[in-house]
Amino acid sequence: MNKFIETLRNIWSIKELKDKILFTLVILAVFRLGSYIVLPGVNAIALEAASSGRKANDLLQLINTFTGGAFNQGSIFALGIMPYITASIIVQLLGFAVPYFQRLQQKEGESGRKRINQITRFLTLLITLVQGSGYLLMLKTTPGAVDTSINPGIFWFSNMIIIATGTIFAMWLGEKITDRGIGNGISLLIMVGIIARLPQAIVAEILGQISNNRWIPLILEFIVWFFVIIATILVVQGVRKIPIQAAKRMVGRAAGDVAGGSANDFINLKLSAAGVMPIIFAQAIMFLPLTAAQWATSSSGTQSDLLLALNDPMSLAYNAVFFILIVIFTYVYTALIVNPQQYAEYLKRMNSFIPGIKPGQDTQDYIDALTTRITLPGAIFIGMVAILPAIAAFAGVNTAFAYFFGGTSLLILVGVVLDTLQQIESYLLMRKYDGLVKSGRIQGRGNQGITIGAGM
Repeated sequence: MNKFIETLRNIWSIKELKDKILFTLVILAVFRLGSYIVLPGVNAIALEAASSGRKANDLLQLINTFTGGAFNQGSIFALGIMPYITASIIVQLLGFAVPYFQRLQQKEGESGRKRINQITRFLTLLITLVQGSGYLLMLKTTPGAVDTSINPGIFWFSNMIIIATGTIFAMWLGEKITDRGIGNGISLLIMVGIIARLPQAIVAEILGQISNNRWIPLILEFIVWFFVIIATILVVQGVRKIPIQAAKRMVGRAAGDVAGGSANDFINLKLSAAGVMPIIFAQAIMFLPLTAAQWATSSSGTQSDLLLALNDPMSLAYNAVFFILIVIFTYVYTALIVNPQQYAEYLKRMNSFIPGIKPGQDTQDYIDALTTRITLPGAIFIGMVAILPAIAAFAGVNTAFAYFFGGTSLLILVGVVLDTLQQIESYLLMRKYDGLVKSGRIQGRGNQGITIGAGM
């Protein structure tokens, strides 16, 4: 406890770090306040009542979780920053397939990054207009959610402007946190939305178990949850270190290391290089059966048993398909972001090599084979985390609390917290203070795939 208090004092004694933390907290408070400002002509109570009958893990509830409840409240931040996330994913995928975007990301430096940001913002606006129209249509079809005395055209036009403005403003808040605060602003906004639902879920679970006099299952739940979080942290931070050695050169009669080479340098292969992206892609694919089921119902009035199972997030068929998709997408996304040839060429230029491996093609093949090998346990773990909510719900955990046992929420929470703590620790170490942990360094998600650096 004394060590913890001393660390807090050290953090607060660094004026720049203190100002960044306070600025971040103020921006997050503004974002949460906006989540309670309701759109004109919308009855938030009726909308909340209509949403209570949805399944805990369907598409609308997933969006509601990421927006901290703003979606079901008809807020000006109803879409949150989800359109920006969608636009960022699209631009990132274009960077793998379209030469123009590849050039912007890899070769044009700061100017290319600014151009990509402009494209992402413009695409965010277009996606917001599309999703906002769908959201307003959902409001109109929800009984009692919209004031019928308002002219439909005025309602749509005014609220469309407000929703688009709210999304752009939320994006601006996230960028301000990244520029002047601590941590990644966009990720922090998502995390705050997720955490906003956590206390309510925990209280509901505790009260429910106590009312049934189930003390032991309640204690076991939190013990399992704790170890799941620890395991997730270990996998997110896990790396496979490959030692690299600088070639020797003759200096007079003595052999010396090439400048820049070091005996304790490593190639760090991330165990979970793809991060949360495979779950996001797989979740998007799993929404297709829902669309097919709605189309089948409207055309024939009946649904097949398979479609019904694939629309139930707690069913065996849904989770089996979901798990397989995540493993596949983990390999696909890792192959996209990890380029063994690039690192083999880098080692060759630096006149360095992996002991026992020839430079060039052999090094590339070795890194590629090792990356493929360590991706399997990472992919299986991410898949298990994704289906843990269904397993927890099957074991008797309240559905709202079971959602935090795994899935996208847990990976985002762990990743964002690690990223933020990593930045705080960097400030402490620069001022010659002790880090946040006794040994080693906190590693976030900022360095994905392969990194080259000194071993810890």
